[in-house]
Amino acid sequence: MKFFDSASSLLCLCLSATLLTESVTGDEKAAHPNIIFILADDQGFGDVSALNPESKIPTPNIDRLAKEGMYFSDAHTSSSVCTPTRYSVLTGRYHWRTHLQKGVLGGFSEPLIDSDRLTVAGFLKDHGYETACVGKWHLGMNWPLKEGGTANDKGDFSKKGIQIGWDVDYTAPIKNGPVDVGFDTFFGISASLDMPPYVYIQDRVPTEVATVEKAFHRPGPAGASFEAVDVLPKITERTVEIIEEQGKKEKKSPFFIYFPLNAPHTPIVPSEEWKGKSGINDYGDFTMQVDSTVGQVLDALDNAGLADNTLIIFTTDNGCSPQADFPTLEAAGHHPSYIYRGHKADIFEGGHRVPFLVRWPGKVEPGTKSDQIIGQFDLMATAAEIVGGEIPEGAGEDSVSFLPALLGNEDRIRTSIISQSINGSFAIRDGNWKLALCPGSGGWSNPRPGRADLSQMPPVQLFDLSADPGEENNLATEHPDRVATMKAALEKAVNEGRTTAGPALQNDVPVSIMKSVPKPAKPKGKAKKEEK
Repeated sequence: MKFFDSASSLLCLCLSATLLTESVTGDEKAAHPNIIFILADDQGFGDVSALNPESKIPTPNIDRLAKEGMYFSDAHTSSSVCTPTRYSVLTGRYHWRTHLQKGVLGGFSEPLIDSDRLTVAGFLKDHGYETACVGKWHLGMNWPLKEGGTANDKGDFSKKGIQIGWDVDYTAPIKNGPVDVGFDTFFGISASLDMPPYVYIQDRVPTEVATVEKAFHRPGPAGASFEAVDVLPKITERTVEIIEEQGKKEKKSPFFIYFPLNAPHTPIVPSEEWKGKSGINDYGDFTMQVDSTVGQVLDALDNAGLADNTLIIFTTDNGCSPQADFPTLEAAGHHPSYIYRGHKADIFEGGHRVPFLVRWPGKVEPGTKSDQIIGQFDLMATAAEIVGGEIPEGAGEDSVSFLPALLGNEDRIRTSIISQSINGSFAIRDGNWKLALCPGSGGWSNPRPGRADLSQMPPVQLFDLSADPGEENNLATEHPDRVATMKAALEKAVNEGRTTAGPALQNDVPVSIMKSVPKPAKPKGKAKKEEK
């Protein structure tokens, strides 16, 4: 098994380079395409009706991308939760090479992206692009404190951890945020919409001082005018404004917009015009509002005359959260994970197999589907091949271009990909085979670590996804050699610090591929007494 078959990959790269040259050059090279990357938050594979024939939540605008472009049936996040996924998207590097070995950051956490780490935005900026980030960041930033120094909640979401927000100077510039890692401009929120501070940030400074306490699940510092229900409309409005501004320029530069949404993540707060639209619950309504956001972006591109030279991607940061109320959704006949097992936080496919739709007029054939394995972190190498640039050594070390697939080349780009659950459990693919190096889900579905007794379960799980997409039959004992081979491939990927060709690199911290299995928590209250 190989992560990057050099011979076939070289052929793919040569063919795609030829096709790209033929399509965007004449006597002189044409302008590079604009790139818009929309990242929804906690929306499952089955929550896009173009991908799920049985979906009960209409998504006509996202479906339009499928009709006018291509969708990938085997696309993955690097993690089944948000912060690590976002790191990998922007850096082309697996998040577990950093100190973040499990969980997510908080609203006052320090930056996860090192100041000298090249991002997709920085790379494209170096190649003449104007770059913007609009929406939910959730990758940490240095919030200045009133008495000097910077805040660091260390991912502690307790009242004690959030308390540091009251010591922040909301009038002083934030350091090491989006505009310090390649973006020309940023408008949005620091983390998830259920994590303080509840303020908008414009570039480096909040648009208002956090003077009151509000709670969108976690009480904390907030701006007096800030309301959760307004966030998706406001970031959509700002993204549309940027597109309109680009369309009005006489001398146009290509632009890159990274548009990470706050929805349909909790708090699940559809706008008044969307409440009740799905006929199921607030999650269905909020998902329809996300679809409307995609529609507004598409309309803006059409109205600005920019659609024909814009590559637009819609995907999500992980699977659907159980906060969506799965029993109500399933009672209506809707399955957020489609045919896949699990959901957000899990090592199962429902945690990290996500929608991934691409439209690029004149380049991507409309109404097509690709079964290629790709990762969101492949954005870096894809962007580099599109603009004809070379990724510097020590950057994008896990990113492989999927441009050949976009251009219709069916040769395999990659046969393997690595995924991780919220508790840091690993899984690795070898074609249709998947090895999960943990018992249970590694996340929030059953068997759940810390709640279920996993001590009597097999320590690894091997699935043949071609025959068993629901991951019901563990074949590890029947294929010990395959387990050993795939485990060795994961060890190699970890130890070499990269999964692409090149000299070995260093991870930021030591990485263990096998995590300890937590014991079930002792029952509380009456249940605890009965146990005694």
